[in-house]
Amino acid sequence: MNTKSYIGFRILIIFSIILLIFLLVGQSFALINYDFLVSIGLQESVEEITLVGIAFAKGFAFGDTVIYIPLIIAGVVGLLKRKRWGFHAFFGSLAISVYWPLVHLFAIIIEQEAITLPPGKYLSFYIILPLIASYGLWGMWYLYKHQNILMK
Repeated sequence: MNTKSYIGFRILIIFSIILLIFLLVGQSFALINYDFLVSIGLQESVEEITLVGIAFAKGFAFGDTVIYIPLIIAGVVGLLKRKRWGFHAFFGSLAISVYWPLVHLFAIIIEQEAITLPPGKYLSFYIILPLIASYGLWGMWYLYKHQNILMK
C-alpha cells in the first residue's frame, strides 16, 4: 500500500473507531437508560421530539446495536486482516453511515414545528450529520478505489 492510500486507510479506521465508541455510548446505552442519556445531552427529550420521536430514537438505537455496530466491528477487524468479508461488512456500515444522517437531517429541516430543539442542537446537527454522511460517502469511494490492495 502506498503512503497516500495508507493515510486514507488510517483515517477511515480511526474515524470508524471514534464513531463506534459514540454509537456504543449514545445508542446502545439508550436501550438501557434513555433518560440518563437525555440528562447528559446525548439523546433528545420528549419535549423536543415527542413520544413518537423517542420511539423512533429507541428503534434506531436497537437497529444500530444489532446491525450497524457489528458491521463496523466486523469491517474494521476484517479490513485490518485484509479479508474480503471485512471489505463487504465495512462497505455496508458506510452505507448506513450515509443513510441515517440524511434521514435525521431531512426530518429536522422539514419538521421544525414538531421537533423543537434548542438553537445550539440545530447548529450541531447541521454540522455533525453532514460530516458523518460525508465520511460514509468518502469511505465507500475509498474502499471501491482501493479494493484490490485492501483484500487478499
